[in-house]
Amino acid sequence: MTQTAPSAERALQEMEMLRAIRGFGDAQDRMHGGMKHGMDMNASDLAALRLIIIREEQQRTVTPREIATHLRISTASTTKLLDRLTDSGHVRRVAHATDRRARVIELTDTARTEFFRLFGPQLSAMRDALSGFSDDELAAASRVIAAVSAAIDPEAG
Repeated sequence: MTQTAPSAERALQEMEMLRAIRGFGDAQDRMHGGMKHGMDMNASDLAALRLIIIREEQQRTVTPREIATHLRISTASTTKLLDRLTDSGHVRRVAHATDRRARVIELTDTARTEFFRLFGPQLSAMRDALSGFSDDELAAASRVIAAVSAAIDPEAG
């Protein structure tokens, strides 16, 4: 099956969407940079905290191995990262609910408060920005962002 080239209008729409996604990525990078400095930690530490928060929202636990896989770092580097985050009071290692030999990583209340103190204003602004869109528009935008995310990083799911 051969693919036909997109129409000129379609090509322009696709480029506009990719520019918007790139702009969003740039804005996120700047926001995360500010949070990294605000929380006095490196990018990997902040990314680990974001992963734990996302998993909390999904009511899922996070293991050290999952952090290593997500960040694409070694288990030794993950141990050092978790030592830093434990020492700073951001996370704690607790026994897994069903496998007492395994450990899961939990965010502390202190870290949750600090994270949302720094991120809260942006989260509120993002929610306000979405309020003017219909449910159908938000659903379409979600599909676009999910598809582009999967194209960029197929292993992220």
